[in-house]
Amino acid sequence: MKQYRLCVLLAFVSIFCAINLQAQTLEEQFKALPSVKKVEVLDKGQFTAKYLLWFEQPVSYKDSSKGTFLQRVFVGDICRDSSSVFVTEGYGAEYAAHPRYRDELSRMFNLNNVVVEHRYFAPSAPEDLDWKYLTAENEARDLHRVITELKSIYPGKWIDTGISKGGQNSVIFRAFYPEDVDITVAYVGPFCRGVEDGRHEPFIAANGSSDADREAVRTFQEEWLRRRETIQPKLDSLCKANGYQFRISMSEVYDMCALEFSFAFWQWGIPIERIPSSSASDNEFLNFMNVVSGPDYWQIENPHAPFFVMAAKELGYYGYDVKPFKDLLTIKSAKGYLHKIFLPESAQNVKFNRKLSRKLDRFIKHNKCNIIYIYGEYDPWSAVRAGDRHSETNHIFIQPGGSHRARIGTFDEETRAQIKGILEGWLYQ
Repeated sequence: MKQYRLCVLLAFVSIFCAINLQAQTLEEQFKALPSVKKVEVLDKGQFTAKYLLWFEQPVSYKDSSKGTFLQRVFVGDICRDSSSVFVTEGYGAEYAAHPRYRDELSRMFNLNNVVVEHRYFAPSAPEDLDWKYLTAENEARDLHRVITELKSIYPGKWIDTGISKGGQNSVIFRAFYPEDVDITVAYVGPFCRGVEDGRHEPFIAANGSSDADREAVRTFQEEWLRRRETIQPKLDSLCKANGYQFRISMSEVYDMCALEFSFAFWQWGIPIERIPSSSASDNEFLNFMNVVSGPDYWQIENPHAPFFVMAAKELGYYGYDVKPFKDLLTIKSAKGYLHKIFLPESAQNVKFNRKLSRKLDRFIKHNKCNIIYIYGEYDPWSAVRAGDRHSETNHIFIQPGGSHRARIGTFDEETRAQIKGILEGWLYQ
């Protein structure tokens, strides 16, 4: 009899708690989460409600004496019973505050939309930027804390996703916490194996449209370098007018713009017909270079500094082939440019560790985690894509002629339907 009364009492308590939870507003539920220190109501835009949550995160998960920082998490609410998209941003997430923002998957399936800003990208950063604690594992642990607490409000299925470094981050998160989400859609995510990986340069030389188009790109680079005497003063004036400051000389900036040009051109899918002809004016050459791979990329004050530190430590990056232009460059080699140009003084001693890339290689080959990888055919980042193998739980789609802008929506109608069908099977099974 006592056991019966206890069971009835517990049942009433459970019902009361459930009713009380339903009676709470969404804002009140967010404020009750253990790690949330502040909640801001945003313009709801395309959602039923939208909030900015400030999660308190430890700088170090192994040493609490290092303190904490606040991390921005944007939540676009559709329905608490709905599944949710979890955007594992690789950089800053200011865009998520805009009323018109909504992730492709959230629109496609009418899902809740959560965006987590990456640690160390302002304002989601500690006052003291100790680079020791800017690691992929720590970022994965940040994401784990956020999603674990949000699941108490949104108990449905979760899709983690991201673009570029964010796509890479979505797979890193699964590698550390494979059970935290049900599905991953990784857009144009690179998986490098070294600071200057080595696979990008031959990819650019051999891929990208036609031989004639690749030749047009190289011809522009060569002509830019041949016109150094007349264009360099114009470039110097442009940099001075904009207040750009560099760790390298202006002649080196001029060289680096030329070397970066082919990578940036194919990365962003710029139409070949936009390349100025050899008879174009110096101003036309400068204006086009400024659009594709301008000098602002090489500045000391770079908001992407945390990314460059991670690239040098464990994410890797790409190099440049100087051989085709060796007689036109002032530099003999571009090797080590990441440290020389981009890394803050406080991060100059970092060395690349392959531990993460090995972990990701194993995970990508052997996981059974329902992952879709999206790439563009001509995007240089496809040189270090996740592979080409399809399986029941892993699919890779490469958009023909596509760039770093490849998304589900940029594929042809038949492929879009195929991808959507796979996702529907995973979401609603």
